[in-house]
Amino acid sequence: MDYDTPVVILCGGQGTRIREVSERLPKAMVDIGGRPILWHIMKLYSHYGYRRFILCLGYKGWEIKQFFLDYRAHMSDFTLSLSEGDHQPQFRNGVADENWEITFAETGLEAGTGARLRRIREYIDTPQFMMTYGDGVSAVDIANLAEQHTTSGRLGTVTGVHPTSKFGEMRVDADVVAEFNEKPTQVTGWVSGGYFVFERSFLDDYLDDEEDLFLEAEPLQKLARDKQLTVNKHEGFWAAMDTYKDYQYLNGLWSAGKAPWKIWDDDPLTW
Repeated sequence: MDYDTPVVILCGGQGTRIREVSERLPKAMVDIGGRPILWHIMKLYSHYGYRRFILCLGYKGWEIKQFFLDYRAHMSDFTLSLSEGDHQPQFRNGVADENWEITFAETGLEAGTGARLRRIREYIDTPQFMMTYGDGVSAVDIANLAEQHTTSGRLGTVTGVHPTSKFGEMRVDADVVAEFNEKPTQVTGWVSGGYFVFERSFLDDYLDDEEDLFLEAEPLQKLARDKQLTVNKHEGFWAAMDTYKDYQYLNGLWSAGKAPWKIWDDDPLTW
């Protein structure tokens, strides 16, 4: 798969279940270690060589635009002279230099996930494209995902993950609890973890222009019925930022230097 294959990221969500940190921000801008979760997702794809991103904006999309318009100032050391000249910052390092091309697409405030995807089809200029959500971090092997999609010859590939139970797990013997596990444990089944690959034809053949079209409903269900959806089984780390508890958990991993999704290299002086 060509490294110019675009990565579509759905960034229109409001994060209603995580209001403690997202009331004034789109969900994709909720931070982990002072950087938006969206940035972490983009760094993962970038690590595997993918450089083109299409961001499907919705709720407070300007916050996402503004972050990247001011990206160099956000990330870099700079000196600002207010005494003379044009008061332009003099940047002192190149930590903000990314080999990224980002398209910011306004896809509607109330649009469903399928509608957002349909509305950016004019920006998909390659035979395939990748897609994920703006609220999940993972250590998924993107190179393996791309290879599996190509090998399968099907229209779509979805990454399957084992969800983590948020409840205490009990092992029961008759009517007696034999073991109680307070810590979250992995469920044995598979759920969609996002991190998709699609053929471009999926946009026209399985999506329509309805405002309330959700990708996870009829489009993916029909793709599965047509035997055109491959699963990329990911046994490693995956987590979604759904609640304040998730926020604390992911930030705790990052601050402890134990974030499994951080597989890219950077200058330790910048952290």
